Amino acid sequence: MLQLSAAGKRFGPKLLFEDVNWLITPNERTGLVGGNGTGKSTLLKVLAGAETLDYGQLTRVKGMTLGYLPQDGLALRGKTVFAECLSVFDHLHALEREAEELTHTLSEVDPKSKEYEAAAERYSDIADQLHVHDIYTLDAQVGAVLGGLGFSREDWERKTEEFSGGWQMRIALAKLLLQKPSLLLLDEPTNHLDLESRNWLESYLHDYPNAFILISHDRYFLDVTVNKIVEVWNKHMHTYHGNYEKYVQQKEERRATLTAAYKNQRDRIEALEAFINRFRYQATKAKQVQSRIKELEKIERIEIPEEEATIHFTIPPAPASGRTVIEAQNLRKVYPTPDGGEKLILDNLNFTIERGDRIALVGANGAGKSTLIRLLSEQEEPTSGTVRLGHNALVDFFAQDQYKVLDPNAVMMDDIAAAAPKVPVVELRSLLGCFMFSGDDVFKKLGVLSGGERNRYAMAKMLVSPSNMLLLDEPTNHLDLRAKDVLLDAIKNFTGTVLFVSHDRYFIDGLATRVFEVEDRRLHIYPGNYEEYLWRKQGGPEKVAERIAVDLAAASPSLTTSHASQTPAAIAFADAPHGTVEKPASQHPTAPIKRLNPIKLKQLEDRLHAAEDEITWLESAIHSAEERLSNFTSAEQSQRDAAELDQLREKRLSMLSEWEELTLTLEEQATVS
Repeated sequence: MLQLSAAGKRFGPKLLFEDVNWLITPNERTGLVGGNGTGKSTLLKVLAGAETLDYGQLTRVKGMTLGYLPQDGLALRGKTVFAECLSVFDHLHALEREAEELTHTLSEVDPKSKEYEAAAERYSDIADQLHVHDIYTLDAQVGAVLGGLGFSREDWERKTEEFSGGWQMRIALAKLLLQKPSLLLLDEPTNHLDLESRNWLESYLHDYPNAFILISHDRYFLDVTVNKIVEVWNKHMHTYHGNYEKYVQQKEERRATLTAAYKNQRDRIEALEAFINRFRYQATKAKQVQSRIKELEKIERIEIPEEEATIHFTIPPAPASGRTVIEAQNLRKVYPTPDGGEKLILDNLNFTIERGDRIALVGANGAGKSTLIRLLSEQEEPTSGTVRLGHNALVDFFAQDQYKVLDPNAVMMDDIAAAAPKVPVVELRSLLGCFMFSGDDVFKKLGVLSGGERNRYAMAKMLVSPSNMLLLDEPTNHLDLRAKDVLLDAIKNFTGTVLFVSHDRYFIDGLATRVFEVEDRRLHIYPGNYEEYLWRKQGGPEKVAERIAVDLAAASPSLTTSHASQTPAAIAFADAPHGTVEKPASQHPTAPIKRLNPIKLKQLEDRLHAAEDEITWLESAIHSAEERLSNFTSAEQSQRDAAELDQLREKRLSMLSEWEELTLTLEEQATVS
């Protein structure tokens, strides 16, 4: 479909890449990765035709279509959002008008004439094209894509120029998805999307009928959307088959193989050089020496490029807070509207944040996440209710526009050194390097940096002098994969408390111990990380019990009758061998199974083993309680033993339900892996 041959590109005197050979096929689903400045975006522009090559050539198959989404910079004006998206089908509407004109021609000319024959043939071609593109569902297609990308119905009729740059990029993405080009090129498409929109885009790309290549700093997004990784590294292109997780493994294996080959080659070179130096001046060994000199000259030397050093930064410990860090009671926030009315954002919120919590704050755009963080950080006052800080709670707030509070005249290195006088300069420079500031960048004034660069610096500065309660509003914005890893590891080892908003699934899953969801002006609290939150949102244990009951009823109606007084989990356990639950005899059709990322799969497997151990322990405890109950000592003791037995049985039923759900989930994942 598209091919790069011996391709190379320079940016001024700097060579970005060379000798790139890449055949892009119709089923291409590729993630393009590499460090900052290696040329990923430039390579994508070359494929899109927005940049030219300095070396080599680019060949395209005739008739293929391309769609390219840059990181930013697109601006749309003059139409409503719906009309702008519908405009991608203007060629179909033109065909529809042409078909209508042809019907008049066919009704007027002689059916035996060549003109009639040509018109009939053209009409048939147009009808086929309109049928393929499903002309009568275009409005529905536009509505589905806009809804998936977070546009409400009220937004559809607003002018495009009324939207911010991030929403403008969403409109541009919607147009590309509706066009369905042969090759879709997306440069960080998730930058401007919230979690719900990212989840929708994952599903859309999973079912996308054509090829796509994307750049993303969202590890989870890459894991679930692509089946090949192309890395731009050391000025060359390297291909790895599989998703991002497999790429990491394969890269380590490839480097280990290269290192072993390098060592073997060095041993051989040293042996040859030693022989040559030892017998160079001996006439009897002249022939052997010359042979080894020729062998030495023919050896193609293996080079191992320097790997970026892995930085492990530890956040300096802050003074310990009390057990309760923040307590909110009856929290309510109302904003005035331009017409003199009021808009209720948050209503009657009650919650407690305790020391050591890692809380992910989630919800749709506009639900009130940033408002809640500003209330907790005392940047704003609640309309009613209270926010009370616990003993010795020291709150630090990182806003989406944190760069606005920085001194534009301050030099970066001087500014961060003043904030952390006890941290060595070498460590500070390493940290700044992780956040993409290297070389002379650290001596720039903050005022000359872009908004994204200043936000990255503000995050680095917060890490060197934190308080014991961090409130972070989208800290992962503008960070690459390496910087996100540094931030994630640092916060994991942080001894204080964290509440954060992030649209990066990998970051949330790796950090969150609780999820706070803002929805319909209320707050819903879920234990666990984002994957567990989604599971509970989709039904959790109650849904599992309901599904087991349905499956058992389908397998044997008499079974559910004879066990009418028992729960589905108890039925399954009673009819199974010791400590196991039999798989239901039949399964009802369900929605397509969504593949989980490897980290979540490992968590599920660990939890399954823990559940099995706990069920075994509960069975033993139930047996002991039953024995105690059978030996009467006193009425009071019998009541206590009976109450304990009931609690143990309830706990066993709960664990069996969880075990069943985990087993089914892992079996389903095995079928899609």
